[in-house]
Amino acid sequence: MTAPDHTTTYVDHARHLLTQRHPDLADEPVLLDHYALLVHAKAGATTPGDVHDAWSLWRSRSRPDHRSIIPFNQLAHDVQRLDQPYVDAIRAAAAALGIGRR
Repeated sequence: MTAPDHTTTYVDHARHLLTQRHPDLADEPVLLDHYALLVHAKAGATTPGDVHDAWSLWRSRSRPDHRSIIPFNQLAHDVQRLDQPYVDAIRAAAAALGIGRR
């Protein structure tokens, strides 16, 4: 994903910031969009459970039998920890965009 310019939207800016921290998200545009929505909807209040719900929604389309498509609080702690880097990226993107500072 290229750097934002004057023709990009506020959504593109969130996508760009997320892919800077997690380049692999560029290969999963639907998941990237779910996380970009969290940047704007939850901002600094995003939780690992929110990230897991977004991931579960995305994963349920391609692998509905995936063993981690269960409520966040039912996941093993080591699996729960996998969501934290994305929480951090979402919160950082929101902060960089000035979202949540109202």
